[in-house]
Order: sequence, then C-alpha cells, then structure tokens
Amino acid sequence: HVQLQASGGGLVQAGGSLRLSCAASGRTFSRYAMGWFRQAPGKEREFVARTNWGGTITYYSDSVKGRFTISRDNAKNTVYLQMNSLKPEDTAVYYCAAASSRIGSDYARYYDYWGQGTQVTVSS
Repeated sequence: HVQLQASGGGLVQAGGSLRLSCAASGRTFSRYAMGWFRQAPGKEREFVARTNWGGTITYYSDSVKGRFTISRDNAKNTVYLQMNSLKPEDTAVYYCAAASSRIGSDYARYYDYWGQGTQVTVSS
C-alpha cells in the first residue's frame, strides 16, 4: 500500500516556474511507476508526465513536452514535476499517482494510488 502527498502548488505568473513534489509512504516506492495528471475545472483528468521505476524513462503529453520535467528520488520516496514557462492553460489541480507496473501508463485507470492534488494557478 502506498500513500501519496502532493505539494508545491501555488499562484504564478505566465512564464514562471513551479516545482511540485509528491512524497510517498512505504518501502516499495521504487517498485512503482509514477505519474502526474491534472484536472482543470469542467474538464476530464488528463495525463501530464510519467516515469519508470528508476526514473530513467520519461513520457510527456504534447502540451507540456519541453516545458515540464518529471524526476524521482527513490532514496527520498519522492517524485517531482518541474514546470517551466507556465501558461494560463496549465491552471489545474495536479495529482500524482503510482502504478504497480514498470513504466505506468497515460491512462488514469491503470494507476493504483493517488495523491490528494495540489492547485496550480497561472495568471496571464
């Protein structure tokens, strides 16, 4: 069982940066692929980024590719999402998630555990 706690959200101007963190409980964190998703008001939850067990393989949605970077520190049981060049359309609640697979998925239904979400608001 894994418990996830996301943090680091806030209000930032367009063009700015934020780094989200997701701290996981449990000793098997390194056996979970990790992903970040987001959900804007009135929209469905969408995939943002994911990484494999060791953090050596990463995938991104087209909308954030080149601006966001996912990374993980298995010694600290933490996954990060560095967000640069933020745009107003990045405004959403961001969720971290853990999948009991090597590389995770772009689809939320394949994730076993979810954090509570952290709000990111980008002003124009």
